[in-house]
Amino acid sequence: MNEIFTLKQALEKLEHFCAYQERCHAEVVSKLYSLKMTSDEIDVIVVQLIEGNFLNETRFACSFARGKHRIKHWGKIRITNELRAKQISSTNITLALKEISSEEYETTFEQLSERCWNSIPEKNTLKKRKKFCDYMLRRGFESFLVYEKVTQLEKDF
Repeated sequence: MNEIFTLKQALEKLEHFCAYQERCHAEVVSKLYSLKMTSDEIDVIVVQLIEGNFLNETRFACSFARGKHRIKHWGKIRITNELRAKQISSTNITLALKEISSEEYETTFEQLSERCWNSIPEKNTLKKRKKFCDYMLRRGFESFLVYEKVTQLEKDF
């Protein structure tokens, strides 16, 4: 499977790769390295993908943030950390987080926290509290929101 790709073939392959799903620069560069392209060739291809609007970091960040929040119910902290791991600029991260309306964010947080709290069968309040907080923090919600909510849920418990 040691295929050697010409610049044109690699560009076509990457255009398809980017058209199929939004990609960030790091994913594209990684894919090009896996195709055994040189650094100079990678630079040329990345520039052509950007010019052809196949690769757009801002569009990727916004799409990523919307998707992870709506589908996986991630909080802003988790989304920010994941985007940083993909080497997205802080400007684009800020723009991406603006894609999630505060109403939508609160609704998701409320629904997820209620569902989580009710699904923990633990009788010991402290253990239940810890499991709830760990889960919500792992999802990337802000600690002040989580602790406020757990206090409210404990009163109702």
